[in-house]
Amino acid sequence: MNSMVAERHFPQSKATELVKIARRDGEKFDCATWSHKASGANRVEFKREVEKHLTGQETEPWELLYFKVYKSQLPVIEQALETAGLMLGTNKSRGYCLEMICADFLAGAGLESQSPHTMLLSMCRLYELLPDQLKQSFSSHLKIPA
Repeated sequence: MNSMVAERHFPQSKATELVKIARRDGEKFDCATWSHKASGANRVEFKREVEKHLTGQETEPWELLYFKVYKSQLPVIEQALETAGLMLGTNKSRGYCLEMICADFLAGAGLESQSPHTMLLSMCRLYELLPDQLKQSFSSHLKIPA
């Protein structure tokens, strides 16, 4: 890595991200620009910037959720997440699976509570999360343009 980066001291997490870029970019690595970005951004923002650079895609902000569940509830929760994972594809995260379970619940609850707005929001979110092939299939089923 460039001597400019070697002379600066970055936290381990930012240094790890800089190494990812330097390895991928090789001779094209813009040390000054990335050092400036590392210095000016917090850890989470910098990691998102690096992921965007490496993958070419914007990553969505995320948050960890913590809540208490009883041990007696765990089998049901685990089975629901596992079943959703199998239905959605095993490469889907548990957070994605939980979102789909919640969206499905809200869609059903929207019917009972007679809240068409809630149901519409749930259905739109479910549609957005479908793979492109299923979006096309769904759109053709409804006879609307994809």
